[in-house]
Amino acid sequence: MARDDIIKFCPRCGTKVNFVESFGAVRPVCPACRWIYFQDPKVAAAVLVEKDGRILLVRRVNEPFRGMWTLPAGFVNGGEDPAEAAARECLEETGLSVRVTRVLEIIHGREHERGADFVIVYHAEVISGELLAADDADAAEWFVRNALPPLAFKATKQVLEN
Repeated sequence: MARDDIIKFCPRCGTKVNFVESFGAVRPVCPACRWIYFQDPKVAAAVLVEKDGRILLVRRVNEPFRGMWTLPAGFVNGGEDPAEAAARECLEETGLSVRVTRVLEIIHGREHERGADFVIVYHAEVISGELLAADDADAAEWFVRNALPPLAFKATKQVLEN
């Protein structure tokens, strides 16, 4: 099912929408008021934190990929700076405050139904805090690159392959 299929009625006037070619794609369009639905992408932000030759990872508590490991990450809220979102997610999941230093990579491609269309991965350094898993992570640990646990998400795998 295409994600646009969730739009059944016009939010402006309540008329049932039609799916028609508009602006180069098939989109929900209101036949009464001509409102057109343009799907906004979901954006996530992650941090790659390295310390003493080790990489910070968190173990997922939720599906998809429950029990697998990933970079600290999460969705960017509307109006939120993606770098600030990455640092916020790291703090929420690991107890560590980090300073984002640069963009590493922007990865495109929705991996699962509730996933992000874009993942912005930043390099970051720890500035304070004590490592403690929380939020949607049940473990947070440092790993050497040649002994990584089972990894969730193609974005995490892609970043750690470089």
